[in-house]
Amino acid sequence: MGMTITEKILAAHAGKDKVKPGEIIYAKVDVALGNDITAPIAIEEFYKSGAKKVFDKDRVILVPDHFVPNKDIKSAMQAKVLRDFAKEQNLTYFFDAGEMGVEHAILPEKGLVLPGDLVIGADSHTCTYGGISAFATGVGSTDLAAAMITGEIWLKVPETIKFIYNGKLNPWVEGKDLILYTIGDIGVDGALYCSMEFCGTAIQNLNAAGRLTIANMAIEAGAKNGIIAPDEITKAYVEKRAVRPYTFYSSDSGATYSKVIEYDVSNIEPQVSFPHSPENTKGISEIKDIFIDQVVIGSCTNGRIEDMRSAASVIKGKKAAKNLRLIIIPATPFVYKTALEEGLIKIFLDAGGIISPPTCGPCLGGHMGILAKGERAVATTNRNFVGRMGHVESEVYLANPAVAAASAILGKIGGPAEVM
Repeated sequence: MGMTITEKILAAHAGKDKVKPGEIIYAKVDVALGNDITAPIAIEEFYKSGAKKVFDKDRVILVPDHFVPNKDIKSAMQAKVLRDFAKEQNLTYFFDAGEMGVEHAILPEKGLVLPGDLVIGADSHTCTYGGISAFATGVGSTDLAAAMITGEIWLKVPETIKFIYNGKLNPWVEGKDLILYTIGDIGVDGALYCSMEFCGTAIQNLNAAGRLTIANMAIEAGAKNGIIAPDEITKAYVEKRAVRPYTFYSSDSGATYSKVIEYDVSNIEPQVSFPHSPENTKGISEIKDIFIDQVVIGSCTNGRIEDMRSAASVIKGKKAAKNLRLIIIPATPFVYKTALEEGLIKIFLDAGGIISPPTCGPCLGGHMGILAKGERAVATTNRNFVGRMGHVESEVYLANPAVAAASAILGKIGGPAEVM
């Protein structure tokens, strides 16, 4: 019996020739990641254990990003815990101040997570890195503490569901639409504790940003991880960034899958997830007269430079609807700088947009765009649960950057075809 790409990575990191679904393993981690919400708890547990030093100062990475720039005293104190720990431990990678960025955008950008890696992070969207062929999954803060001390994690090997996407993408359909459509099809628990392996001609033709977006939302289907096998696009993305060697794994032809699900992408139009669940998806052609108060373009899901370009291509030369708040959040300093150099920031400003520094901010209801009672937002983020972006009686609709941009112009949910 062959192994899937996920099983191969786990076997390699557990020092085994082979692993199988359901098996409990202890595996070495390549990266242990924490942010300003989860890492303070992990650091507290680190000290409680009596530990003095992290297992590797190059492999423990801290990124304050959820409440930065700090919104209040409590969030400032949380960030200070990270800052003090990073200084004490002499961590090589601590992203603060002018280096500050959204963790799941900045780590791939800096070449700190790589194909074949085993990455754990005390954040559910750590699964993002499967877009560049790593096994990456979210863990609790105590598991992060243990990994910071030992460099190891225990895991149950997941079953794998294979998702095959064939055909040519329709205009304005992006990676975000493929994953929203999939979650709409299988549900938010449709891949519970499974590995979602994404493949097919449509995936092969996606750029790295689109692949990272798809893997990012595997957790919204309940998955342990999402992953895409490496290819020339992966190689082109990582070889100019990588800070260390990496390994390409791919699934064997005889690998065992719990399910195989196929989609013809020519049947998929731009998708919108309605409140209050990512699985509540509809095609853009089904949506009529849902007026909105705010549009947020950013996050670990869709805050990369490719996302900024997509949104700007729709907004250019147009104005956001009157009384609508258009908030643009480049995910990293590199994205911000590149958007400036390419004139994208000017396009957004000319349209009446608000430009935020890199932050998770409104995605988790943190700051920089909280919704009031009765307000509606279209966001390129990943979750739209009750109260996710503010008041419990507010509503969040999830969409790709082009749809979000078109909706900002229209003042209601709509697609790029309506404004171009």
